[in-house]
Amino acid sequence: MSEQQPNPYTSDPAGQGGQPGTPATPGQGDYKWGPGEASYGYPQPYPAPPAPPAYQPTIGGAGIPAPAYNAPAPVGGAGISLGDITVAGDQIITPSGNMPLRGAMWNATDFSRTEEKIPPHAIVLAIVFFLFCLLGLLFLLMKEKTTTGYIQVTVTSGGRHHSTMIPAVDAYTYQWVMSQLNYARSLSI
Repeated sequence: MSEQQPNPYTSDPAGQGGQPGTPATPGQGDYKWGPGEASYGYPQPYPAPPAPPAYQPTIGGAGIPAPAYNAPAPVGGAGISLGDITVAGDQIITPSGNMPLRGAMWNATDFSRTEEKIPPHAIVLAIVFFLFCLLGLLFLLMKEKTTTGYIQVTVTSGGRHHSTMIPAVDAYTYQWVMSQLNYARSLSI
């Protein structure tokens, strides 16, 4: 069998927890778990955070506090409209109910795709003119682009969520929706 090894974590060299030949008494020379006081190799306690400045420095003049300016929300007609989502004044009007404009989260996802293909009449012209002259192959360079799909716009505010689909009519519909969405985000701040 194996002999019992002395405990390397006790403070006495004999490993008995006290004097050799005497039973170990708790609290005297026992190993204490965890870091004691900060020393080399242990993390030091965090210093106290510095006191915040009494003023907010500005670019124009240091030491002059910056005034709090809250721009009023626009009042009147509709600001923008994306599908069935309309921004009017300080409200977002949707079929699922009105939402506050301040703090609204706007997202857009592009579910459209643009395909480029050779139209059938270009293939017919290429075959016909290839028989008469070799320039008929130039008709194969004719391409037409078709965009299908939609862009999903979602808005979340005041514990409500609404989503709408905007049909993609060309390859630049997503850029137009994103410009409108960025304007709505700027109003939501």
